[in-house]
Amino acid sequence: MKQENPLLDISNLPLFSQIKPEHITPALDVVLQDNRAWLDQTLDTETRFTWNNLVAPMNEAGNRLDRMWSPVSHMNAVVNTEELRKAYNDNLSRLSDYHTELGQNAKLYQAMQSVRDSETGLDTAQQKSLDDSLLGFTLSGVALPEAQKERFRAISQELSQLTSRFSDNVLDATNAWTKQILDVNALAGLPESALEMAAQTAKQRDMEGWVITLQFPSYFPVMTYADNRELRAEVYRAYTTRASELGANAEWDNTQVMCDILRLRQEEASLLGYANFAELSLATKMAESPQQVLDFLEDLARKSKAFAKTEFAEIQTFARDQLGLDDVQAWDVGYVSEKMKQARFDFSEEDLKPYFPAARVISGLFTLVEKLFGVRIEQQAGHIDLWHNDVRFYLVYDRSGAVQACFYLDLYARQHKRGGAWMSDFCGRFRRADGVQIPVAFMTCNSSAPVGDKPALFTHDEVVTLFHEFGHGLHHMLTQVDYPDVAGINGVEWDAVELPSQFMENWCWERSVLDMIAAHWETGAAFPEALFQKMQAARHFQTAMATVRQLEFALFDMKLHLDPQAAEPGKVAAIRQAVLEQVAVIKPPAFNRMPNSFTHVFAGGYAAGYYSYKWAEVLSADAFARFEEEGLFDAGVGEAFLKEVLQVGGSRKAMESFVAFRGRKPSADALLRHSGLAV
Repeated sequence: MKQENPLLDISNLPLFSQIKPEHITPALDVVLQDNRAWLDQTLDTETRFTWNNLVAPMNEAGNRLDRMWSPVSHMNAVVNTEELRKAYNDNLSRLSDYHTELGQNAKLYQAMQSVRDSETGLDTAQQKSLDDSLLGFTLSGVALPEAQKERFRAISQELSQLTSRFSDNVLDATNAWTKQILDVNALAGLPESALEMAAQTAKQRDMEGWVITLQFPSYFPVMTYADNRELRAEVYRAYTTRASELGANAEWDNTQVMCDILRLRQEEASLLGYANFAELSLATKMAESPQQVLDFLEDLARKSKAFAKTEFAEIQTFARDQLGLDDVQAWDVGYVSEKMKQARFDFSEEDLKPYFPAARVISGLFTLVEKLFGVRIEQQAGHIDLWHNDVRFYLVYDRSGAVQACFYLDLYARQHKRGGAWMSDFCGRFRRADGVQIPVAFMTCNSSAPVGDKPALFTHDEVVTLFHEFGHGLHHMLTQVDYPDVAGINGVEWDAVELPSQFMENWCWERSVLDMIAAHWETGAAFPEALFQKMQAARHFQTAMATVRQLEFALFDMKLHLDPQAAEPGKVAAIRQAVLEQVAVIKPPAFNRMPNSFTHVFAGGYAAGYYSYKWAEVLSADAFARFEEEGLFDAGVGEAFLKEVLQVGGSRKAMESFVAFRGRKPSADALLRHSGLAV
């Protein structure tokens, strides 16, 4: 069987086209059985534990499991089918069980502790890896009495199932809703590119006319450009009631799922001696306490809310005076803002799209990365097994010409693919007995796909998203750390993990970089200076409103996980309402059910951690400011960022890496300046 199951052929890249749902359970059986047998034998027979006889083989076992499971997890997100989903979900609890079992193994904990205490000659990365592991044992309940260990294990299993169900419900609710339009006049105001996409969507589904979906490249143009207010209201309502009791399909309602997740998280925290889940979440982060996070967010809210109020008042005035609209609703804000931007700056996001064909953006991004960090990236065609025709595969070469990493790029939105954008991985860097295993990344976006004979043309926002995910990818791929637990993004505190990604976003606004990534898709003409000036003038347009919206999400998340009673009926809505009153300037309608599709927090690892985006933005803006001060392409600064941030990964504390690069602790000044909020 081992020969026939593609998930057990982990010596090379995954054989995506050969992986079937029926392979998943048998492959996991083999790997878990082998890993357990090795561990039992080692703990029973070894008398003195060392890095080489315990930690290194443990890393091998973990690596084998990761290489078997990561293609399954990835395919479940990007080519989701009913059969694959069932096999994936059926095995989640087994995986959770295995990890909890390891984390609660007292003999293993004592063996690891003895390596940390007695082995001399460990380098700092090995020491950090062991320290992280020992904390992980504590947070897995290794010290709990047996009955409580059992309960902890049951909670972990149930949470893995619930978070997956939350995500599935959002995907299904998003895919299920469509609106067919037979009269193009109902779509007045939509740019040509959005109309072409809607026509292509209809054709793909064997339908007449034009079809609107809730996938972001379809949803966004309707909310931004559609003159038909009733259509905007209908699409907004469908989008903001996804996976709720107000959605079309009751079986995808996440209301009870959220309560169950919150109840179990609170119970898990209580078992481990924490007052609430927020305290437990911060045990592995840079921030020292929930209060420190609240102070940070509320201070930013105080600095930006007055600006945001002014911005919203301008929207209301413009809507009344120019559009005859007296009551601006949530589904009007994007539309009115776009009209305002056009009036104020003679500029629309749509004006930029012809200059951002996908191929040009990607090659320009690679040129930038080569300039900054000395790596070369080339597409590898042929002989690579892919999960979809849209996917591309690339090799990353270091300065000596050796392959340092590789990655898959899956750019476009489609059915059966989860929304959003993310970087995940097949495997990380790992120095093994037979040589170095190179990192392999999956980079996933949901950008506008090619329409007809035209190439994919990106909005500037989609360009920024691609750069963001590529920053995560660089962090994963350029590491020089040899131990998987602290290589790349592994071992990096969660609230610092967005530093390289948000750092990369800054380059999308620089003229010299736009010259690399932008050229007219038909004529090849350079990005016009007049358009650049308009884009720069509009850069801070409504940034305060965007900031308070992020703060609203972050405060909601933190307060939700600070409240031990958050799982009680109606409490989620009450906490959200209190946060809206505290920071929001646009009050959403009563039917808005944003929490029901908030996958970052309920299914994506950002629980009591959504503040990380703003926290890391302080770090990333301040890091980029050094490039602004010393020269955007100064070789020494690029080398320092590579060496002190990207290459060291999680092998030391994030603050140490930041100070090593910047020469001091972070300051929020650059963030306020970049956001146009500096007084």
